[in-house]
Amino acid sequence: MVDGLAPSGKLLVPAAPAEPLTINVFSLITRRSSVAGWYSGTARDSQDTLEFSSLSGVHPMIEKYPLDQVARAYEQMHSGKVRFRVVLTFDN
Repeated sequence: MVDGLAPSGKLLVPAAPAEPLTINVFSLITRRSSVAGWYSGTARDSQDTLEFSSLSGVHPMIEKYPLDQVARAYEQMHSGKVRFRVVLTFDN
C-alpha cells in the first residue's frame, strides 16, 4: 500500500480496518512518506459538507477507474502519471 505513494506522500486512513495493516516501514523512510489517521467528523459534518458542495458548485478533481482496471490505476499512480486523486468505481 505504501509503495504506491509518491515521494513525501501521505496515506490518510479515515476509518479503522477490520484487520491490522502491515506497513513497509523501510519504504516509508526511503520515500519520506507517512501514514496518518484522519478524523472526518460526524455524520452531520459530512452531510453539511455535501450540501455546501452541491449548493456552491464544488466538484472534486479526480480520475475514475472501474474496479476491473485497478491494476491500471495502480500502475498510473505508481508511475506518477496521475494528476488528481484516483477513485475506483463499482459501476459502469
